[in-house]
Amino acid sequence: MSKKSILGTFNRRTLIKGAATIGAMQVTSPFIIKALGETPVKIGMVDPLTGVYAAVAQNEVTGAKLALEQINAKGGILGRPIELLVEDSANDVGTGVQKARKLIERDEVTFIIGDVNSGIAQAIAQVSNEKKMLHVVSGGHTDTITGKDCKWNVYRVCNTTRMEANAVTELLYTKYGKKWHFITPDYAFGHTLQQAGSANLQKLGGTVTGNELTPLGTTDFSAYLIKARAANPDVLLVLPQGSDMVNCLKQIAQFGIDKQIHVAGLQQELESLEAMPPEARVGIWMFEWYWKQPGVPGVEQFVADIRKRNDGKVPTARHWFGFTSVHTLAGVANREKTLDSVKLAKALGNFELPPEVKLQPNKCYYRSGDHQLMTSAFVGEALSKPAGDPEDLFRVDQVIAGDKTAPAESDTGCTVTWPA
Repeated sequence: MSKKSILGTFNRRTLIKGAATIGAMQVTSPFIIKALGETPVKIGMVDPLTGVYAAVAQNEVTGAKLALEQINAKGGILGRPIELLVEDSANDVGTGVQKARKLIERDEVTFIIGDVNSGIAQAIAQVSNEKKMLHVVSGGHTDTITGKDCKWNVYRVCNTTRMEANAVTELLYTKYGKKWHFITPDYAFGHTLQQAGSANLQKLGGTVTGNELTPLGTTDFSAYLIKARAANPDVLLVLPQGSDMVNCLKQIAQFGIDKQIHVAGLQQELESLEAMPPEARVGIWMFEWYWKQPGVPGVEQFVADIRKRNDGKVPTARHWFGFTSVHTLAGVANREKTLDSVKLAKALGNFELPPEVKLQPNKCYYRSGDHQLMTSAFVGEALSKPAGDPEDLFRVDQVIAGDKTAPAESDTGCTVTWPA
């Protein structure tokens, strides 16, 4: 066969093969679409993985990762796997905003979660609102996030500071006394928590003997504690969180102040109780979630799943916050069959968490008027010497539904304005 014939034969065969390939593409195009559909749905998470809130932030991430694994095992979001991109806000507003912009503009995430720090959460909300992106605040408590600064795209999992104060102030007044002195972290969370506690106290007929504002990252509380002891209150309200809470309660125990004044607070975290010596674990507090809930559906399995990822330790409220944030986004997206933030934000109004996600006895849903999750308060007492399980550091005396602790939607100052 001539060289020309060989080339001619090759070209004809190539042409026939090409036509067959085009026909096959027409038949198999659904597989191409499926492959495109497997592009991950990216969720960005901004939390202070270093600094005073590192322990609680890392636990939020662990909880979020557990939810991601569960959701991906069941088909992800709209048949696409979820990918979690985590950035460290370093407990700094400017850094948090920068990281949020990076996730949205460069990494092209679909949703945002965060931050533990209320001030950073508020700043990130400005960015997510500008970018018209659905944003779940996992662990920032200050009232204004779902109050006067509320936004159509922002929902919150954790309690507001008013909900926390409403859960426990009357009990503290009745059991401990009517003169209170506050140790308050000097930023948005601390300010609104103290204001809520003080307002409730005054309504009950009590008085505030003083309020010591402490910078984040304070290691020496002695000057504040000396002033508090000199004021001679019935109750010393300790409001800092994270490592600040640990340092403050340790020094209270070292100075013997807990033997002279009732020590308590409006919020407590298991991470803090675990990190302090037994003698510092005193007083009445509220937890936002607790791991020991006999007979409540799903809790036992959640505890087992977190233990596997948490060096054998039980879950905290922070694990639940991260877990619930991811499940919220996936649950509403799969129900509505869309990733459109405006549609999903509207659909989240009155969205109720299923038993395997809420992990508490009371109804747990997002209010449509202020986008706040109606989640329970676990009220009880810290245990210096647990009677049974050494990990059971808090005795839960009552579980109060979010509907009972939250102010009316009309009293929050929230007016949701939707985009045109």
